Amino acid sequence: KYLCSNCNNILKKALQTLCGHRYCSACLSWVVRTNKNAICQKCKEEDPSTLSEGSLLAEERAFGDAAINKEISELKVHCVTLGCSWSGIMKNFEEHQSLCEYALIPCHTGCGHMVMRKKLADHLENGCVNNVTMCQKCKRSLSSSEYQLLGLWPTCLQVNKRILFNWYLIIFFPFFFFQQNCSTPLISKDGCRFAEAGCSFRGSKEKMKEHEKTAVGAHMLLLLQHIKQLKASLCTAAKSANGFIPRSDLNLENKLHVFENIVAVLNKEVETSNLEITAFRRQSELDQNIIRGLELKIAELHRCLTQKDAGLSSLHKTLLFSEQASYDGVFLWKITDVGRKLQDSVTGRAVSLYSPAFYTAKYGYKVCLRVYLNGDGTGKGTHVSLFFVVMKGDYDALLPWPFRHKVTFMLLDQNNREHIIDAFRPDLTSASFQRPVNDMNVASGCPMFLPLSKLQSPKYAYVKEDTLFLKCIIETN
Repeated sequence: KYLCSNCNNILKKALQTLCGHRYCSACLSWVVRTNKNAICQKCKEEDPSTLSEGSLLAEERAFGDAAINKEISELKVHCVTLGCSWSGIMKNFEEHQSLCEYALIPCHTGCGHMVMRKKLADHLENGCVNNVTMCQKCKRSLSSSEYQLLGLWPTCLQVNKRILFNWYLIIFFPFFFFQQNCSTPLISKDGCRFAEAGCSFRGSKEKMKEHEKTAVGAHMLLLLQHIKQLKASLCTAAKSANGFIPRSDLNLENKLHVFENIVAVLNKEVETSNLEITAFRRQSELDQNIIRGLELKIAELHRCLTQKDAGLSSLHKTLLFSEQASYDGVFLWKITDVGRKLQDSVTGRAVSLYSPAFYTAKYGYKVCLRVYLNGDGTGKGTHVSLFFVVMKGDYDALLPWPFRHKVTFMLLDQNNREHIIDAFRPDLTSASFQRPVNDMNVASGCPMFLPLSKLQSPKYAYVKEDTLFLKCIIETN
């Protein structure tokens, strides 16, 4: 009962049709969109003879099956990904799929590799051909680990552009200040202002602006490398002077202290940013819980509305049947759109029509008529065939069987000149008139009730304004 009648997979957003079968919401939409007057496939498979108007599929005639959806959401499932031991319930499975560490996912750099989610970081670190950057100074391809420089490079630069911009300002301006007295200027006419630190880019002002926007990370790396060089030169100078540090080296030491302070500030910024991200995640989880609670309430309201709609539909059908039903053995059947229905009978789209049910008495036999406008059996293609059908009724256990009442058919001339009349008495040995086992017995009646040429002749008024009237009289005395 949890499988879709179309795709035969677990139902997703289950919809129940008037015939009682269930479809995925997307499957029903596709079936209706790709098939004109689509008929429920399950109804065809179970019993083609019981096809009715309820078997006709339409999205507006289906309703959400909240009860089945809830049952499916509670089904116990497990992950089939090789190596994964996760198990839980269906409603948590989609979330697991997006987090499963053993799932194969494409590398987001576009290198073309499929890797386990838990090994993505290692792939990016050591194996991804697209996850490298060209060093502007030594022209070497560097991995992301080489950019981290002893843990000082933050791992969440792309998360907070404001912090990245602050770092850029904090590092750039002190460095520029300390380089003002150098013999080689930091800013050149055609080169990058970080040329002193090792950036070799040169270009027009427009290209330079674009370069400075996109190479912030590379510039920071160059600055940190420059710091290490300054520190190394300071240590060398100190050793050569046997403990005496010249004034120029003191300037270098001051610079190192400044940059160490800058790194400390950057680390605090990263810690603050991480705390903010954690707070945002917690708030997001709270919001998700609230949303899930609201979704459950909406689903419950939808289920109640669905039940009420089904009850109203049932009452409407009962009322409509009560208005059309006859309880005295006399029934008048009005058939409209005769031209179209005759054409449908010729093409085989709808070879016959059933009338509404009527009764021989209030607690009597339940019967109906069946007409083939293009004929059936010996009358096919030449005559209108009209048949009488005994149906399973509520009071069959109290009625005498077989059915033995005389049946009279009439096709009414709407000018009241020449009605077509035919009658028969039931064959008491025929299965058509025994107590019904199924919803209705095999039809029996007049396969050559009226020549088609006479039905369509302008001399008669059997069809007027594309409408005809058939009358059935059952003698109950």
